[in-house]
Amino acid sequence: MTASAPKFRVKLAETPEELRAAQRLRYEVFVEELGGDGRLVDHAARLECDRFDPFFDHLLLLDDANNGAVVGVYRLLRDDQAARAGQFYSEDEYDLSALKASRRRLMELGRSCLAKSYRGGPGMYHLWNGLGRYVTDHGIEILFGVASFHGTDIAELAPSLSLLHERHLAPEGLRVRAREGHFQRMDLIAAGDLDRPAAMRQVPALIKAYLRLGGFVGDGAFVDHQFNTTDVCLILDTDRLSEKQKSTYQQGITP
Repeated sequence: MTASAPKFRVKLAETPEELRAAQRLRYEVFVEELGGDGRLVDHAARLECDRFDPFFDHLLLLDDANNGAVVGVYRLLRDDQAARAGQFYSEDEYDLSALKASRRRLMELGRSCLAKSYRGGPGMYHLWNGLGRYVTDHGIEILFGVASFHGTDIAELAPSLSLLHERHLAPEGLRVRAREGHFQRMDLIAAGDLDRPAAMRQVPALIKAYLRLGGFVGDGAFVDHQFNTTDVCLILDTDRLSEKQKSTYQQGITP
């Protein structure tokens, strides 16, 4: 972050250069910082890419006090864009039949990150504010996407996964399920044996933010050894938000 106060601006990527800036930030966070990898990751150019990038809209957070640097990103895929891509990104990990059967406007979120020096400040607030405008403009009713715990040690993550399953499992009509063959049970610790405050401290900030808005998780986790993460699928039904939650969501929140 620059010495002067940041001057944030949110926009959709419109040029190949802006998309590459988003992919470079993703490389810094997901590859260099978190140890992820992928078949299309360009290590020489330091770009985290995949085959879905051309179909997504890429929401950018720029700091005009830092020469317009891209310091935050969100990847957005509406259902009409997913039809052109042939699937949603998360369908490789989760059976989304319940969401598709709802016949409501769907949008998938992914690859959310902030540059390290901008975390803990108002940056994510501005990204969520831009996301709220996008959702309103496109009439989106259900948001979903995979969110990650760092690492693949299920024993270490068991308390948090168990807490999510116990307290935040999606209702049946919205309950996506991790793919067979990769399905990782989340109900690993009995409710009576669970230290809930300690388990919640393990939950990443972005997941907590969705939960505060009334978000749910799907059934089962997906262990992604390639990206060195354990993924859960988050679902947010805008019709279920209280007026307070809607106000918070539309204005943007800080996880």
